[in-house]
Amino acid sequence: MKVLFIGDIVGQPGRQYVAEVLQELLPEHKPDLVVANGENATRGRGLSSHSAEELYDAGVEIVTMGNHTWDQRQIFDFIDDDERIVRPANYPAGTPGRGFTVCRVGRREVLIINVMGRTFLSTIDCPFAAVENILKEHPHIKHIIVDMHAEVTSEKLGMGWEFAGRVSAVLGTHTHVPTADARILPGGTAYISDVGMVGPRNGILGMKRESVIRRMRTQLPAKFEVADGPRQFCAVMMDFDDESGRATRIDPIYRYEPDA
Repeated sequence: MKVLFIGDIVGQPGRQYVAEVLQELLPEHKPDLVVANGENATRGRGLSSHSAEELYDAGVEIVTMGNHTWDQRQIFDFIDDDERIVRPANYPAGTPGRGFTVCRVGRREVLIINVMGRTFLSTIDCPFAAVENILKEHPHIKHIIVDMHAEVTSEKLGMGWEFAGRVSAVLGTHTHVPTADARILPGGTAYISDVGMVGPRNGILGMKRESVIRRMRTQLPAKFEVADGPRQFCAVMMDFDDESGRATRIDPIYRYEPDA
């Protein structure tokens, strides 16, 4: 089974570039499943129903989230009804939405889990315990993908090593900068500390540089807006054994538009 996982999609430029790149990638690589992190897909913070539909129309089948899950208030109107959207599973019990979803790819079931780290982010429940509990609930599923949305690489590495050999992939998101450590961990778990992002490559994490730097220099509040200009596309393509779910390949994909 072949799975394409796309990094954090930032704003309208990111959504549009996903649609453009997938027109080439899908016929070329023919992935069986396309997953993307969409927590920044609407104006750089959160996800609206319109943005979600754009991603579905482009070819994305499952959307994972993160610390900006609730930044678009409209999400409360549809997150409970859309099984394609997966928010962090380690939010407290009773939080709207779902922390995992199970989809069918041919004759195989695929379990997709989203968890969020706690260092420099919200102090929520333990992500390791959340994954452990979900795995206990689905002991028969072999193909398991974990989106570890976290600020620091140590938490992401901890998740990778803790579940090496027990899940098909642990993929880091949130920091928007692709890392160079894609590998197969012992036991057949694909791992990367951060997939990267899709969006304006000359901003700062997809946002306009001026306001971000102003905040860094002054420590005063500043309104962040999605940048414009040339765009980049970061993703990973993975192969999993059909029977065992073990990863046999993880290849980063990085495409970008040149500067004018």
